[in-house]
Amino acid sequence: MDFTSPNVQYTYDLSSNPFFKKDSNNYINSLSINQLNTLGNVSLLDIYLSRSNIVEPHYHQNANELVFCIAGAATVSLINPFTKTLVNLPITPGQVANVPQGWWHYEIATVDNTHLLAIFDTPIPEFIGGSDLLRLTPASILSHTYCLDEAQLQAALAPITDTVVIGPPSGCPPQSKESRAPHSVPSARLSSIPSMPQTIGNGWNYSG
Repeated sequence: MDFTSPNVQYTYDLSSNPFFKKDSNNYINSLSINQLNTLGNVSLLDIYLSRSNIVEPHYHQNANELVFCIAGAATVSLINPFTKTLVNLPITPGQVANVPQGWWHYEIATVDNTHLLAIFDTPIPEFIGGSDLLRLTPASILSHTYCLDEAQLQAALAPITDTVVIGPPSGCPPQSKESRAPHSVPSARLSSIPSMPQTIGNGWNYSG
């Protein structure tokens, strides 16, 4: 970086770079080196969620993620690929949860007006969403691999036509209270889930 250049940037308004917007209460703004060229090995997502909204299950093949709760409350859930366990990490303002690079995880707001800051140790983090894995993997492969009914699987996955990012999608019927409260579910042994690879394709990135 040439700090004598007239193009050096020291400040940026994140609202100028929306990454995803579901509605006025659920949206994500992003900041990478493409918006602020003096950034080093760091980037972030500014996340706003209302109760029961979730940043879909996903992973980052090129970054660790530190989730800081600014307002509201959320549960950060991740699968430890070494112990095959699901770990639920409730956070409130001033608390953080760390997600190691490549680990499958998701964040769900447990109250309205939740504000999270996701900080990454890379200039441009990459995002690989579960919705893309589900909709792009042929149902025939999933049914054959896991011994599932292909017709039922196709019907179940048919509504997923794009990357979800923040779920549930608008218009989705309300789910039961139990399905909206992962923080109340104890960590479970997931011996049937294979270890997730650290990389798959290029995924999305937050380059803006």
